Amino acid sequence: MASQHPIVEYTSQASWAMIEDKFSPYAKETLTKLIKFYEEEILPARRLSHAQLPEDPVKRWKTVIPVIEELKVKAKKLGLWNLFLSKAHYPEHGVPLTNLEYAVMAELLGRAGHMAPEVVNCSAPDTGNMEVLAKYGTPEQQKKWLIPLLNGEIRSAFAMTERHVASSDATNIRTSIRREGDEIVINGHKWWISGAGDPRTKLHIVMGKSDPGNKSSYHQQSVVLVPSDTPGITIVRPMKVFGYDDAPEGHCEIIYENVRVPLSNLVLGWGRGFEIIQGRLGPGRIHHCMRAIGAASEALDTMLRRVTDPSRKTFGKYLHEHGAVIAEIAKSRAEIEAARMLVLSAALQVKNADITPKGALKEIGIAKFVVPSMALTVVDRAIQSFGAEGVCQDQGLAKMWAGLRTLRIADGPDAVHIQQVGQRELKRAPGLVKKAAELAKREDALFQKAGIKKGKGPSLVAIFYVLNFEKNSVINPIANPPLSSALPFL
Repeated sequence: MASQHPIVEYTSQASWAMIEDKFSPYAKETLTKLIKFYEEEILPARRLSHAQLPEDPVKRWKTVIPVIEELKVKAKKLGLWNLFLSKAHYPEHGVPLTNLEYAVMAELLGRAGHMAPEVVNCSAPDTGNMEVLAKYGTPEQQKKWLIPLLNGEIRSAFAMTERHVASSDATNIRTSIRREGDEIVINGHKWWISGAGDPRTKLHIVMGKSDPGNKSSYHQQSVVLVPSDTPGITIVRPMKVFGYDDAPEGHCEIIYENVRVPLSNLVLGWGRGFEIIQGRLGPGRIHHCMRAIGAASEALDTMLRRVTDPSRKTFGKYLHEHGAVIAEIAKSRAEIEAARMLVLSAALQVKNADITPKGALKEIGIAKFVVPSMALTVVDRAIQSFGAEGVCQDQGLAKMWAGLRTLRIADGPDAVHIQQVGQRELKRAPGLVKKAAELAKREDALFQKAGIKKGKGPSLVAIFYVLNFEKNSVINPIANPPLSSALPFL
C-alpha cells in the first residue's frame, strides 16, 4: 500500500499509489520540499505579485516583479530549480528527476498560475528553449545562452507562429531565413510570441523557411538564435488574450526586417527545423497538461469554498444543498481524476524503456485535446458557482479560464491532435479485420462440428438497444426505438 505523502492532499491516493514506486528517494524529498515552499512562500505572495505589476500600460512592460525575484533566490537555495530538465536526457545540465516525477510537481505549480513555475525557473517558453539548447546547441551556443537561462539570469522567446498564414500547419511558415556569406538574414512577420515583451528577454529562437524548394515540406525550415537587441527587430504590440496582456512576458507581434546574425547562430543544421520543434514540444505538452490539471483542481477547491460559505443561500438552501451543485462537484472531481491518470500514463511511457517523447505520441496527443477542455469545463462550473463575481477581477477564475482556453490552440490545435490520434486508430483496422476473419473461420468450424446451421450474428445496434432496455425501464421511442424494432436485427 502506498505511504501517505503530502502530495495526496493535492492529487489523490489512487494516482500516488500508481506511481509512488517510480519515484526515487530524491524525487520524494524534492516533492515534499516543493509542497512546503508552495504553501509557505508561493501562495502567500500571489496577491502581492499582482499588486506589484503596475497598471500603467508602459511601466508594466518594464517591470520585474520584486517578490518573484525574491522567491527565486529562496527556491534556488533549496534546490527547487530547473526541475523540468531531466538528467536522464541531459546529463550535463539536468537534475535527477524523470518526466514522470516532474509531471506531478508541474500539477502542483499549475495551481498558482504563471507565478509558481517562474519562481522555480520552470516556466514556458524558457523550458522548451532550454531543452532545445541542451539537446541541439553547440558548446558555444550553450555557454552564451543556455547557462544564463539555467541560472535564471535572462529569459527568452520562441518565434514560430505567423500572422498571415495558417500556422497550425507549420509547413505554411513564410519567414525567410537565408545565408549571405558568413551571416544569416531573417525577414518575417510573427505574432503570439510568448516572452518577447519581458525586459529580461535576451534571446529569440526563430523558426523560418530556409529551403522553400526542397521536395520534402518537412526539410524546408531551419531554426536560428537571434539576440533580442539585434537591429531590425520591431515589437509591434503585445497581443491580448480575452483582454489579458500577461505582462511583463506577454505574447507579442514582431517584425524581423533584414535581421542579421552570425552563421554560427544556426541550430543543429539547415533544414532541421521540424526535428527541433518536435523535440521541443513533446515534454512541454506533458508539462502544460499537468499544470492545466493543477489549475482545474484549484478551481474546484475554490468552488468548494464558495458553495459551503454559510453566508450564501438561495431559495432557502445553502448552495451545497442544491442537487445540481453537488452533481457539478462530482463531475469535476471525476474528470480531473481521469485526466490526471491519462497524462501520468503518457509520462510513464516517456520514462519506460528510455524512450523519447516521440514514443508516447499517442498518449501525449490524446492528453493534449482532452485535458484543456476538461479544465475549461471545471473552471466554468466554478465561475457559475460565484455568479457575477466569477467573471470579474475579484476572483482569479476568469483569467484562469482565458489562459486555459489558449491551450486548445497553442502547441497544435485540438483538431490536429484529434486527426493524428484518429489516423493512428485507423491503422489498427486491417489487423482487426484479419482477426475477425480468423474468428469467423473458427466459428464456422465449431458450428459445422456441432451440426448446427450458423445464423446471422447480432449487430452492435441490436446489442445497444437490448442493453439500453435493460438499463432503463422507459425508453425514448424517438431516440431509442422500442425493443421490438430491434429484435429483427438479432
